[in-house]
Amino acid sequence: MTGKAKNSAPAMNPAMNKDSRIYMAGHQGLVGSAILRRLEKGGYRNIVVRTRSELDLTRQEAVEGFFAKEKPEFVILAAARVGGVLANSTYPAEFIYENLAIETNIIHTSHLNGVRKLLFLGSSCIYPKDCPQPMKEEYFMEGKSEPTNEGYAIAKISGMKLCEKINEQFDKKFISCMPTNIYGEGDNFDEESSHVIPALIRRFHKAAGSGDKEVEIWGSGKIKREFMYVDDLADTVLWLMNHYDNKEFVNVGTGRDVSIKDLAYLIKKVTGYKGNLIFDTSKPDGMSRKLLNTSNKEIRMEN
Repeated sequence: MTGKAKNSAPAMNPAMNKDSRIYMAGHQGLVGSAILRRLEKGGYRNIVVRTRSELDLTRQEAVEGFFAKEKPEFVILAAARVGGVLANSTYPAEFIYENLAIETNIIHTSHLNGVRKLLFLGSSCIYPKDCPQPMKEEYFMEGKSEPTNEGYAIAKISGMKLCEKINEQFDKKFISCMPTNIYGEGDNFDEESSHVIPALIRRFHKAAGSGDKEVEIWGSGKIKREFMYVDDLADTVLWLMNHYDNKEFVNVGTGRDVSIKDLAYLIKKVTGYKGNLIFDTSKPDGMSRKLLNTSNKEIRMEN
């Protein structure tokens, strides 16, 4: 992609006001829909959204036409192809291609069209497979990626690095945050592409309804994962858009994790399932632990 950037020296530390033109990319997804609710709750009145049928973000020409017409001042990039271990393992080429296309199209076109500030939402999967715990920002790229989500991780690393380099080279406030595992309203319960919490809820609910005597869980159950409610992430995104401008990405999490086994038994209890749990150790676990270090003082919200 080539082109000359417009407004290459925007105002320092831009913050959104209630009339700012904000493009919320990925507004129908779990994270994007929560951010959209938070913006509307906060009184932001000039939000631009497009469904996938209205705008294919993997098509460069379509994205360029959208930006030329709508002229957003601020962009929140939550659009992505996402999924759990099964989806990532089955469709690695699609995960890397679609996410790279979405990110490069939106980030670069935002740069060329004078967007004042952009926030890119990455993922904790950017950290190496054998990363020390809890994972600090400085541990990034100090080892090989976890094979089960390598394609997705490479795409997210690329998007984050593109924001960093635009910030560095052009002094534009293109920033990134790396959230932990997210759950909540609007989650994906599809059998093949869901993440662990909705996948377990769906499995136990179905088993309870059909009277199944056992439910199979992928992996040993020993691995640990950190989870954050999606509305809490949305609060953090709004804070970052109005307060954080550094090129360095920041972790966003809770600082606490739980084993998949304990999580499974908790969801079993909540759903009322009475059968047995079978942990299939022939299936991949993924990283043994993924706990984010969230001690970065620059992003400690005061309210």
